[in-house]
Amino acid sequence: MDNIFSNVLSVCVFLPLIVGFVLLFLPNRINLLSRALALIISAITFILACRIFKAGAPDFAWRLLDIGGAKLDLLLTAQPLSKFILLFAMGFGLLITLYSLKSAAGTKQPNVYYGAVLLTIGGTAGILLSNHLLFLLIFWEIVTLSLYLLISTGGRNCNFAATKSFAMIGASDAAFLLGIMMVWVLSNHTFVISEISVATTSALPIIAFLLLMTAAITKAGAMPLHTWLPTSGEYAPASVMALLPAALDKLLGIYLLVIIVRKIFVLQSGALSTILAIIGAATIIIAVMVAMVQHNLKKLLSYHAISQVGYMVLGIATLTPVGIAGAVFHMLNNAIYKCCLFLCGGAVGHAAGTAELDRLGGLGKKMSITFVTCLIAALSISGIPPFNGFVSKWMVYQGIIRMGTEQTGGAAALWPIWLLAAMFGSALTLASFVKLIHSVFLSRTPSELKHVREVSPAMTIPMVVLALLCITFGVFYHLPLKTFIYPALEIEPGTAIFGVWQSRLATVLIIVGIVLAWTILHISKKVRTVPTWTCGEVQKNDEMIIPGTHFYKTVSSMAGLRQLYTAQEKGWFDLYNQSGKVGRALTDFLRWLHSGVLPTYLTWVTLGLLVILFMVCKIW
Repeated sequence: MDNIFSNVLSVCVFLPLIVGFVLLFLPNRINLLSRALALIISAITFILACRIFKAGAPDFAWRLLDIGGAKLDLLLTAQPLSKFILLFAMGFGLLITLYSLKSAAGTKQPNVYYGAVLLTIGGTAGILLSNHLLFLLIFWEIVTLSLYLLISTGGRNCNFAATKSFAMIGASDAAFLLGIMMVWVLSNHTFVISEISVATTSALPIIAFLLLMTAAITKAGAMPLHTWLPTSGEYAPASVMALLPAALDKLLGIYLLVIIVRKIFVLQSGALSTILAIIGAATIIIAVMVAMVQHNLKKLLSYHAISQVGYMVLGIATLTPVGIAGAVFHMLNNAIYKCCLFLCGGAVGHAAGTAELDRLGGLGKKMSITFVTCLIAALSISGIPPFNGFVSKWMVYQGIIRMGTEQTGGAAALWPIWLLAAMFGSALTLASFVKLIHSVFLSRTPSELKHVREVSPAMTIPMVVLALLCITFGVFYHLPLKTFIYPALEIEPGTAIFGVWQSRLATVLIIVGIVLAWTILHISKKVRTVPTWTCGEVQKNDEMIIPGTHFYKTVSSMAGLRQLYTAQEKGWFDLYNQSGKVGRALTDFLRWLHSGVLPTYLTWVTLGLLVILFMVCKIW
């Protein structure tokens, strides 16, 4: 134990893991202690992450097994990429813990909730600091288990969502384990990440890459292994969605994808980059199209969380410095604004008691802080300048263009398609959030929501911090690029120049335009208003509420799209549902075979003998 806590890296990993494990078994009646410990430990890990990022830390090695020639060492190291992601991951953990002090007050299992939060924080630190593939997988599984525990604390109907998430991510983890074994064979029997470099020049390395890629995109929530995320979003607490699917799962999934593309494998196959580009482009378009027609706030945000992963995968697929830098920057930006959006959605649900857009409206004046922070995050995710989402998406666009001009064959030959998908996806994202902002904040307030008020500071402070980061990282984008992104990827800033963007001047001009518009509005004459008429009858103001959920009803009613939307709602494209149907069909078939009827068994034996006889005759 002294060996574990003699190094700052090991403390950052094992302190939250140990305390979180203990909290799981404490009685729920002393939840005040679990809340205090969760806040204190998350604050300590964030302070340690700041120290590791600023001053670094010596590597940590702990030999767990030494029998004959078999040795197993726990290796922790702070690489530039892992230090940068660790800093923000621990920061998100602290903010969500603070937010949860109020939002999770009503949960029936508070100690399980806060214990799972600390397990998530410790497991995330272990993944980012591990220099050993087996231990990275172990910490990966800890985060998967924590996701199951966190979702299961959501109350009614959450067990199905927790089981589905655990099953889908667990299946991808099996692919992860198989890929690790293949890498071990291909890399002279080593699990140490810094010593591995495998060229994708034959079938086995390509299969290993695809297996590890499957684990990465499932964790991040890219298509077609995405369906656990919207199911979780519909039933899990908003704080859980903000912590894992919106923030940490994205960071970890894209971190693994960057590691396997830049460190573990040397991509020499244009087909692999094409596969990544197809996954990225399809994820952007399909997920945002589904998000446009959602009526549940958290489910809508979940599909947008899926869509944004497409930009990250597409940026990595370019294999260009600016594209990969844009993907990692978008990973960070997405974690910021998506976490903010889920927290805003949680605040609305906490105050209004519902997340259904049809039952919401007019909360802009009643929840002004939530409205402003949600609007900033919505503009950020839509790629509107001068917010952070614009800069990282712009870098991804430039990476796609550079891929088309600097590379030949493979994904580079189709670069106009990738660029069109990325830009069209941003337009659809903005259209979708017009619907959300109108439905929740700008339409008329239903009578049952007249009592709604702003949530407590414990919930608004994290939202404000994240909204300010959206502005800061957009206006002063050189700061995060030069401080975090370029050093993390070991990219020279000169190789990632992506055009001219005078963000400060543009910000000033935008502010001046808003001030002028506000001034003109208030000094102009008031417009005469008249009552709303319907079939000759004057409607009272509180009776005329136009929901925003039907903004894009025509899209889902179009020929061709209508059938796809219907199939999607029925779960035809859900691999979890379809695999369940296949499993049940196989079970029914085996039950039919093993009926216990002797003539049936004799029939199968006879057919088997005939097949064997036929094969023997063919051989001779």
